[in-house]
Amino acid sequence: MRWQLSIENVAGIRSGDATLEPGVNAVRASNWQGKSSFLASIETVFGTATPLTEGQETGRVRLETDDETYTVELERTDGTVSRSGSPYLTTEYDRVRAAQFAFLGEDNDVRRAVRNGDDLEAVLTRPLDFENIDEQIAALRTEREQIERELERAEEAADRLPQLQQRVTDLEAELDSLREARADLETEAADTDARQELSELRAKRDREEDRIERLETTAERIRETLAEKRSELDALTVPSDTDAEAELETVHDDLRDIERDLELLRAVYEANKRVLDEDRVELLTDVSHEMLSDSVACWLCGEQTSCDDIEAQLAALDQRITELRDRAEARRELVSELEATRDEIRTARRRESDLTDRIADLESRLAETEESLDAARETRADLESRIDDLAADVGTAQDRRTDLESEIKYLEAELADARDELETVESRADKRSMLEDEYDTVSEELTDLRNRKDDVKRQVRESFTAALEDLLDRFDTGFETARLTGTFDLVVARGGREAQIDALSEGERELLGLVAALAGHEAFDVSDRVPVLLLDGLGGLASDNLRVLVEYLRDRAPYLVLTAYPEHDWFEGHELSPAEWDVVSHGADTSAAQ
Repeated sequence: MRWQLSIENVAGIRSGDATLEPGVNAVRASNWQGKSSFLASIETVFGTATPLTEGQETGRVRLETDDETYTVELERTDGTVSRSGSPYLTTEYDRVRAAQFAFLGEDNDVRRAVRNGDDLEAVLTRPLDFENIDEQIAALRTEREQIERELERAEEAADRLPQLQQRVTDLEAELDSLREARADLETEAADTDARQELSELRAKRDREEDRIERLETTAERIRETLAEKRSELDALTVPSDTDAEAELETVHDDLRDIERDLELLRAVYEANKRVLDEDRVELLTDVSHEMLSDSVACWLCGEQTSCDDIEAQLAALDQRITELRDRAEARRELVSELEATRDEIRTARRRESDLTDRIADLESRLAETEESLDAARETRADLESRIDDLAADVGTAQDRRTDLESEIKYLEAELADARDELETVESRADKRSMLEDEYDTVSEELTDLRNRKDDVKRQVRESFTAALEDLLDRFDTGFETARLTGTFDLVVARGGREAQIDALSEGERELLGLVAALAGHEAFDVSDRVPVLLLDGLGGLASDNLRVLVEYLRDRAPYLVLTAYPEHDWFEGHELSPAEWDVVSHGADTSAAQ
């Protein structure tokens, strides 16, 4: 499907319209005709850039697709450009992924880091900072703990099922037997008030006895639990975390001092080492070429010395850097140990608080239960006394019939309760399979999240290696291979030996930068949300190599948009001409209209 772009006051384009076709789209023009500005307009409507034209107060980009229209407005207020509207990408996570790995202009962070020999890990893993992994892990832990509790109840229910089923069967059989016995009794005269009262009293007594039994069981269970919690609290040791916190802060301060010194010494070492390695000492001082060795004036103190002496000093400095690096690593390990100790102390304190609250709750419940138990026993004693008084006036047969009626009513109620309990327990037990699946799913998600950072880093390195191997078969480069180490150092091999990045040609550095960005593009699944790939600032690549690169990237995204000069060979795809665009002139704004 086609994309229609309308641009007003963005970068070096005052106004212009363009159509993007699926596949390759090349903006072919000389310098200062808006090539790079066109790509900046696409970045603007996607929500990753705000390049308002210099001297303009407002700007706009509108993108029309078959399904949706996206509009981004730019406005300058007090020297600051703000964005409003409906960009293509709505989340910061998607915008970061696009800016790092899909919008590959000359100022792309990954390309620049490779070009300058900077740290690659930070730029290649930056989207991880926006995934809120720790918050997701905490939420999943809470969810899994809830599932564990529900699963434990379901398993307890499953264990109780046979006992409850047997209890229902026994109650049904006992109730049938009592009803048969009642039918066998001869019908007697109508119950007197005394007989009716006796029956009611016996039923009440039976209910009180059942209540007493339940209360005694409950009280005993509470006592056992209370004893367990008190023992656990007595055994719990909660050390003070004051010393650990103070030591942790001290170690943190020491680590920062070491890292600052290390950074300073590295800068001094690398600058002087490069002067010697590239044989550029004459840039800094006078060199006397003598018979046995060269004599130079130290560019710091002015004293006469030799290159060998300077190299020896640098070697000593390198040894000092190594020592500082070892000290820093030792401090980091100590920080990890102290943080673990601090966390253990906090966990113990939380457990102590939980146990204290639980014990107080159990003590309160035990007191209430014992109070209810005493009251129930008093009620039972009163009922038994009244039953004894009435029983003397009621005949044996009627006593039997009354007892049967009382027992039948009691058993009917008990059977109804047992059936309700059985139904509840069966329903709870039936959830085991579902809860186990939910537990496994959440556990897998937790494992994936815990391994997310390492997995992404591994995927980036593997994607870099795969892409580079593929491209090296297509390009004629001056190096044999390159790889990303476990710490994301870029190691290049030339002539069987490691080569410095700055020793590569401009085109080779740009190629490595693109490969690194494409590795991030694949590892973070950028194509799932960003259907376009932008290429700019490829002047370091020869025309043939540029064509090979375009063919390689053609299937990486539905839309591939790149800039090209008139002298570049024709690409198989859609060509855009800025002839109808109103662009900022070279004299007015040389930085905006490229």
